[in-house]
Amino acid sequence: MDLLRDRGLTALRLILAFTLLSTTLHYAHNVLRAADYPQLEGISVGVTAALVVFAYFLFTAFGVLGYRDYLRGRSWRALAFLMVYSLSGLASLGHFLIAVPQIPAFWFATIYTDTAAALLLWAFVTWAATKLNRVSAPDQLSTQH
Repeated sequence: MDLLRDRGLTALRLILAFTLLSTTLHYAHNVLRAADYPQLEGISVGVTAALVVFAYFLFTAFGVLGYRDYLRGRSWRALAFLMVYSLSGLASLGHFLIAVPQIPAFWFATIYTDTAAALLLWAFVTWAATKLNRVSAPDQLSTQH
């Protein structure tokens, strides 16, 4: 994992900062202006806002755990947590399952920045997993002999 930490830590930090900024803006707007977004029938605006707050903190906790485990060298666990965190960005696309939100352009754009952040995180996890597999394979062969 030292290889990953040395080569990937700056990229991970930048991706996580971008993800945190984007999701914080988008989710905050979802809470403060929940009535401006298409609603699911039978779920009140207040309940929707509460679910968004809960989801934000739950997803962010996975991001923090992933970053912490990455720093500690717990490779696969870190990558799993980071993949769960990426769902915070993909969840933003869920607005389109109900209807197209009629919100100002800046806030509409945060749906796409969330998606971009999720895809960047997926790319990072894929890169890191590839590196781990290359490093782990020779180690596994040498311990079998």
